[in-house]
Amino acid sequence: MTEITFHFNAPDRVAHTCRLLRKAVGSGAKVMVTGEADLLRELDVALWTFSALDFLPHCLAAVAPPAVLSASPVVLAETSRDAPHQHLLVNLGAGVPEGFERFERMVEVVTLDDDARMQGRRRWKHYADRGYAIVRYDVATRETQ
Repeated sequence: MTEITFHFNAPDRVAHTCRLLRKAVGSGAKVMVTGEADLLRELDVALWTFSALDFLPHCLAAVAPPAVLSASPVVLAETSRDAPHQHLLVNLGAGVPEGFERFERMVEVVTLDDDARMQGRRRWKHYADRGYAIVRYDVATRETQ
């Protein structure tokens, strides 16, 4: 069963995701990031510029050739349907990502925005109603519950 963690109270979704991806890739994880196209393009740019000392190899699934998709530790896509790997899924989208249950782990990133919090609560309920154990990680206090 997929291990689900909610990172909530993130003041900046893209900046938090960059740090999360740096840590995940540093530990050897292969990551699929799902979300809306505009947000993924913003994340793509941020991954090139968020740190002067780090580079996170990544690609946009919509334009990457198959060889690049399979070699990239981070893949950005609007859907996880054709994921080249099923290790870690990071959902930045408003809804429950299709096929999330194929992944070993999933992280939901929820900002302080009221709409994002409401959408996060709906996704939490969806997972809880299906018997998933959910871990809470408060970004503001850095505490896991």
